[in-house]
Amino acid sequence: MNASTDLDTLADFFDRYGVALTSGDLPAIAGCYALPGLVVADTYSFSFTSPAAVALSFVGAAPDYQDRELIAAHARIEDVQQVSALLTLVAVEWEFLDSQGQAVPGERYHYLLRISDEGPVICTVVRTG
Repeated sequence: MNASTDLDTLADFFDRYGVALTSGDLPAIAGCYALPGLVVADTYSFSFTSPAAVALSFVGAAPDYQDRELIAAHARIEDVQQVSALLTLVAVEWEFLDSQGQAVPGERYHYLLRISDEGPVICTVVRTG
């Protein structure tokens, strides 16, 4: 793949992931993850080894988005680093849109993605800000 195709592929992946997050589509969220997967933050880390475990870790996210009236998420890709032939590290800042049409700043993450025959999947998520 060339660089523009890589960026298009990544943008499409994060668009699907953002829709799944804001709509609370737990099976779609789980389908975005490689297994086992890992989430790392300043004060905690956890792993999951099944789609059900991924879904369970996101059960509280959809009500939080609804409480905050967030209806759309957009991943602004800040940096892409090719780690190996199939691994890519992507820095993302999430931007949200609320029900009033206002932009809501989001958080920053680094995603270690594995490129599979079906497309990218998340191996590791690190919250960076």
